[in-house]
Amino acid sequence: MTQTTSRTLTDAEKRDWLRLIRTDNVGPITFRRLIERFGDASRALNALPELARRGGGARGLKPYGKAEAEAEMAALAALGARLIGWGEPDYPPLLAHIEDPPPLLSILGNVALLAKKAVAVVGARNASIHGCRMAERLARDCGQGGLLVVSGMARGIDAAAHKGALATGTLAVLGGGIDVVYPKENQELYERIRAEGVLASEVAPGTEPQARHFPRRNRLISGVARGVVVVEASPRSGSLITARMALEQGRDVFAVPGAAGDPRAKGTNHLIRQGAFLTESAEDVLQIVNEAERPPLAESKLLDFKGVSPSPPAPDELEKARETIEKRLTSAPLVVDEILRNCQFSPSVVSWVLLELELAGRLERHPGNQVSLIQGP
Repeated sequence: MTQTTSRTLTDAEKRDWLRLIRTDNVGPITFRRLIERFGDASRALNALPELARRGGGARGLKPYGKAEAEAEMAALAALGARLIGWGEPDYPPLLAHIEDPPPLLSILGNVALLAKKAVAVVGARNASIHGCRMAERLARDCGQGGLLVVSGMARGIDAAAHKGALATGTLAVLGGGIDVVYPKENQELYERIRAEGVLASEVAPGTEPQARHFPRRNRLISGVARGVVVVEASPRSGSLITARMALEQGRDVFAVPGAAGDPRAKGTNHLIRQGAFLTESAEDVLQIVNEAERPPLAESKLLDFKGVSPSPPAPDELEKARETIEKRLTSAPLVVDEILRNCQFSPSVVSWVLLELELAGRLERHPGNQVSLIQGP
């Protein structure tokens, strides 16, 4: 979702963007589809109830309220935070390259840091003393090498990485609201990052982090960075999810090797066997990240703000397509291109039907342009 030139949203546009992305069943990809089809968030909001009805929604889809959006914006202003929209000058530049960039980010702290080239440093929460020292040293040296160090402000490796990079610049991507400190033991670290670094969140202020928030947070950690360094990680660690997301986003993955008998080294040693860059010092990271011959990251489709897209397909054509497409969908993820090849409908028709199903709460999107049908209770 990338623009050739930056653009500043008005307060009214940000309010409507906030209403749209906070509406049930509207995620970042659906947000983009709606803006592309209706030209702006206001028109899209008006169209939501009818689109959801056509998709077979059991209950009406009610857009997020205007008053609620204005209250959220006021709460951010009271905190000294601000909303930055995709396409605006201060939006993290690499984040716009991922498949599902957040339309709006809450930002608190030194916004200018977001323009720096970044590297993420992540790892185990129950990290060893050696692992924490390694993370802090890597972050300090990467920062001194000119990089913004990104992490998730969890205990263990994340906290050590932030501490190491405070003097040069660090970004903490939060799983909860921009004003919610988690874990509570990181209160002092949060205050220091707020004063010396920068904090970011895509959820509303006051939101307590839940398990479902962290995979989405992890995609932002990898999305803002050119590479991800994993210091310690068990085989089922969230850090390995971040590494996988980094690979899907075209980022470099680095891993610090560990002792064979330490379960916290199994994840990083596995990454190295799978082709991650073996990392023993910041120089190993800087050499790759700053390499002039590194291929540019692919840009996703331009978001068009110029007006309404062509009219939707004819109702009878959509009716025929709904039945055919629903029969081909299952609970197992299916690539949208495969649906196009097998159903003989135009991309526009397929896109409309999938959009209706998603807004009705009957379709789930997955990485890699895949979709699956949500089975009823």
